[in-house]
Amino acid sequence: MMQTWDQQQQQQNQQQPQQQQGTLQGILSSGSLSFNGSMTKEDEEMSKSALTTFRAKEEEIEKKKLEIREKVQAQLGRVEEETKRLAAIRLELEALADPMRKEVAAVRKKIDTVNRELKPLGQSCQKKEKEYKEALEAFNEKNKEKVQLIGKLMELVSESERLRMKKLEELSKNIDSIH
Repeated sequence: MMQTWDQQQQQQNQQQPQQQQGTLQGILSSGSLSFNGSMTKEDEEMSKSALTTFRAKEEEIEKKKLEIREKVQAQLGRVEEETKRLAAIRLELEALADPMRKEVAAVRKKIDTVNRELKPLGQSCQKKEKEYKEALEAFNEKNKEKVQLIGKLMELVSESERLRMKKLEELSKNIDSIH
């Protein structure tokens, strides 16, 4: 599969410069670079210079792509070696027999059972904690309302006592003035 990909990349890389060169030559031959419809020697030299620069860049890019492809192939080779090495280590680990395997399996099974039992208990605990917080909040709100009402009551009682005392004093003065 990797060779197929490499072959496709090489084919695309060969086609790409040809397409770009054809486009550049089309632009140059159409005369869009000169004002009077004919190419001057200066225009031709500029287009040749641009084409040469373009080809040099394409070659440089192709060279770098090949270098990177070689590095990737080298890395893939190392990865394959490491994969084989890890597979061998895994086989060695599986070959080791655990003398406490049955006891360990039994304890793990019990842990799994306890975990399954804990889950609904935890959910119930969270639900009840939420209900408790809601009830406590409602209690605190009502208690705050009660304190405010008591304060209002104290104000009203004080005002009422003041007004009654004032009225009593007026009545007392009235009585004293009658005598």
